[in-house]
Amino acid sequence: MLDKKALDVQILHVGPLTSVADYLVIGSAESDRQTRAIADHVSDVLTDKGDRPISIEGTTSGQWVLMDFGDVVVHIFRQDAREHYALERLWSDAKPLSIPEEKPEEKPEKPAAPKRRIIVRTPKARKSV
Repeated sequence: MLDKKALDVQILHVGPLTSVADYLVIGSAESDRQTRAIADHVSDVLTDKGDRPISIEGTTSGQWVLMDFGDVVVHIFRQDAREHYALERLWSDAKPLSIPEEKPEEKPEKPAAPKRRIIVRTPKARKSV
């Protein structure tokens, strides 16, 4: 979500409170288009990792996109809709989790230049017959 500039992203551990999911991921967007772009990106990244969404709702309007990945449910709101529905207050008993900071990509070391072997050929001595 952060790759597509989602705002105020939160992860709530709701597993002890409901059997619906273990985690809710909530984020905001500034426009309907950005909401859909974030949803597309989340779906693409997780599908590439083998986690396909069970269901996706709300991409037509872009006000609130709900993505169900089984144990994880993702909510992407336009900012005004997020304020209206206030899921954080509804799930106020859930434990918020910190979002790990991305580590800068490590640059792979340049492969060492292959060592050159120098072959010195000496003339062979001729055998006399």
